[in-house]
Amino acid sequence: MTALSGEPEASITRPVRVPLEADRIKHLEFIQAVITRLGTNSFLVKGWALTLAAAFLAVSASRPSWQIAVVGLVPVLCFWFLDGYFLRQERLFRHLYDDARRPDSTVEMLSMNVGPYLLRTPWLPVTMSKTLTLFYGALVVADLAIVALAR
Repeated sequence: MTALSGEPEASITRPVRVPLEADRIKHLEFIQAVITRLGTNSFLVKGWALTLAAAFLAVSASRPSWQIAVVGLVPVLCFWFLDGYFLRQERLFRHLYDDARRPDSTVEMLSMNVGPYLLRTPWLPVTMSKTLTLFYGALVVADLAIVALAR
């Protein structure tokens, strides 16, 4: 309806929404719970990575030791790859969610199989995404700076 005339407006068309059945809604809730858990795990990994990196940087800066700084790189790189794994899994489940939410979906009801999306979401590009590269790259650069200064 238009605000002035009270007549319906002819140019506005809304798509018809088909209600989802209860099983499909429960399936989407399961997928969303996995996505939430993966996001939480990623957050915790970043916290541990920052804590360990800060500890190694503090120790190697207080006693200039390039050996300690190099050892500090190992957990940062391990956490980076683990975080990349979690982010990839999250993206895979987002693809599954996107397909499962459609009324004409071919996704098996209550299936959590992300296999069809593996080729669409390769691990290395996800691990080298902007957000992970900025976060972990900064930790690696700080660690390498300590290595260079301690030599």
